[in-house]
Amino acid sequence: MEHLHPTKAYEIVKESPNTLLIDCRTEVEFFYVGHPTDAINIEWNTAPDFEVNEHFADEVLRMAGRKDRPIVLICRSGKRSVDAGLELEKHGFTNVSNVLEGFEGELDAEHHRGNLGGWRKHGLPWRQV
Repeated sequence: MEHLHPTKAYEIVKESPNTLLIDCRTEVEFFYVGHPTDAINIEWNTAPDFEVNEHFADEVLRMAGRKDRPIVLICRSGKRSVDAGLELEKHGFTNVSNVLEGFEGELDAEHHRGNLGGWRKHGLPWRQV
């Protein structure tokens, strides 16, 4: 699995329309916190108990159409997306990348996200519903 700085991930997605950008946060995070423009949401963990989605690889394959399609995964801080990427590789996906820092980045000294990195902090396109 390749690990990409958010700006590099954006460049790849922008330059290669075949690349699938998957936000693997919960649906609530995806819609209410915001998400990268053109990302699709496939939850790695599901509410209410935050259990691993046992159908994650199948759902990704359904969207990707094939296991060699380039996939870029993003989550809140870049940790869940690593686990999700490892699961995809375990299921035979061959072109998986992780967005370092995620969408919101790490917690700062005040326990807030969005100040120390992440897709939004780098000014990349995103939307909130």
